[in-house]
Amino acid sequence: MSSQAPATATDRDLAAIAEARALARRAREAWFTLAEFSQARIDAIVDAVAAAATAHAAAFARHAIDETGYGVYEDKIQKNLFASQKVHAFIKPMKTVGVIGRDPGRGLIEIAEPFGVVAAIVPSTNPTSTAIYKILIALKARCSLVISPHPAAVGCITRVAEVLDDAARRAGAPVGAINWMTTVTLEGTQALMTQREVAVILATGGMGLVRAAYSAGKPAYGVGPGNAPAFIERTAHVTKAVRDIITGKTFDNGVLCSSENSVVVDQPIADQVKQEFQAQGAYFLSKAEIDSVAKGLVTPQRLPNPKLVGRSAVFIAEQCGVRVPEHTRVLVAPLDGVGRDHPLSIEKLCPVLSYYVVRDWQEGCERCKEILRYGGMGHTMSIHSQNEQVILEFGLKKPAFRIAVNTPSTFGSIGLTTGLDPAMTLGCGGYGGNITSDNISPRHLLNVKRLAYEVTPVPNRFERAAGVAPDRASGARRTGISAESLTARIDGFLASRGYAAAPTGPAADGPPAPAPVPARSPAPATAVPETAPVDFVCEDDVRAALRAGRKLVLSERAIVTPSARELGDRHGVFESAPWTPS
Repeated sequence: MSSQAPATATDRDLAAIAEARALARRAREAWFTLAEFSQARIDAIVDAVAAAATAHAAAFARHAIDETGYGVYEDKIQKNLFASQKVHAFIKPMKTVGVIGRDPGRGLIEIAEPFGVVAAIVPSTNPTSTAIYKILIALKARCSLVISPHPAAVGCITRVAEVLDDAARRAGAPVGAINWMTTVTLEGTQALMTQREVAVILATGGMGLVRAAYSAGKPAYGVGPGNAPAFIERTAHVTKAVRDIITGKTFDNGVLCSSENSVVVDQPIADQVKQEFQAQGAYFLSKAEIDSVAKGLVTPQRLPNPKLVGRSAVFIAEQCGVRVPEHTRVLVAPLDGVGRDHPLSIEKLCPVLSYYVVRDWQEGCERCKEILRYGGMGHTMSIHSQNEQVILEFGLKKPAFRIAVNTPSTFGSIGLTTGLDPAMTLGCGGYGGNITSDNISPRHLLNVKRLAYEVTPVPNRFERAAGVAPDRASGARRTGISAESLTARIDGFLASRGYAAAPTGPAADGPPAPAPVPARSPAPATAVPETAPVDFVCEDDVRAALRAGRKLVLSERAIVTPSARELGDRHGVFESAPWTPS
């Protein structure tokens, strides 16, 4: 028997808080080094981390199943590989160091700047895949991170962090780039999120955690419950629609927040849909069985019972006193409404579906809105239909930022079966109280600096009013130009392009000057005096002047393209025309 007294809850809280502070400082020191790495060095580190995660995908999955009891071993392997391969392939070509964009027309240069230290909160439902994903996107953005594991998944998340940290350091990452808490309490996680060294929070978990993240006083990306409805419209391919929904709902026993939670069926095909569900392994609960499952699955706080989260349909039925066939894949609960009086209308995180029949797509639209408002605002839904107009109406009117079309919402939302950005953290936008509606990627862990060159000079109204010449260096220009001056400058401009104007009469009352006509051959560069002002200059004009060894004299109203300005200033080609009063 140990002589040391067991630690109290207060002792653990203090230890967790102290650890959070120490790890945040360590991560900050590492970030100073990581932020200076080149794109090549960052990419080498990310490649090494992804390779290590792929090699350990099965081991990580087994560890997660053994520790949490949630989900399906084979499916967890697929989620780990999704993070280490699909996400990695998506972020690999991203430029996250130095100049990441140029817009010469607007005179802008964009430069990537990493956010800093990331506080990464990892859930128990998808522990290893989420840890892999967050480590990859943080490192790609040149951010160090501190992982706060869910208390029910500390072991498997720690193992992921250890393996990937070793791979990163072997590839050249600084010590402290990847950090993880081993003493985990709510107080410790809150201390991490509020620590001054932390720059941004990346939180995946329950609504309470997400709210805590957004109240920490730091920029935060938080994702809460999904409660995704799936609408089967009358033109749908019924067999595929049912298969998609069951596939999505049973993947890893429904623990992804984007998995289908309710089915809404168009009345004309209701019988066909029910028969197809039954043929594919669904068990429709009676009213008494619905009550039994609701009592066992839903807590008084209207949350899923942790003991049944991520369990099979047969296991859940047995625990709730309901007998179902051994081949049952999903439990289906026909309901009349949504809300507290209908407990199974919540997000269930297991293979249980609520089920509704509606008269038409308009009523289906309203029912889906009700479901989303009861715990899934802004997250995800799916629609199965061949009617493009109805599909578009759902896109226009649903308070969900990912609407998967004719595919399982589980896979479509994360970008596995759709063109969405591959991600394990899905923003819910303003509807869900989130800062973004995007699938989170390294771009969300970068700030962008912009070099902005002058493209529209501003006249100085005080100098103009006083009759003082504008400052040539600032590019200020006065308004107005005499007809004679304008004519001379146009003639000079045309001559430089190989056109010559016919001679005009000496007297003001002579015949009008004919329009410029093309010359027989382009005028040589020496035909234009070096002091002749020009009104427009492109890059080719500057290069021609450089070849001829001459200057370009800019008129007061000259327009110079950004590329010409850059080249001309570099070689000192430009001169300003003397200012003369109109």
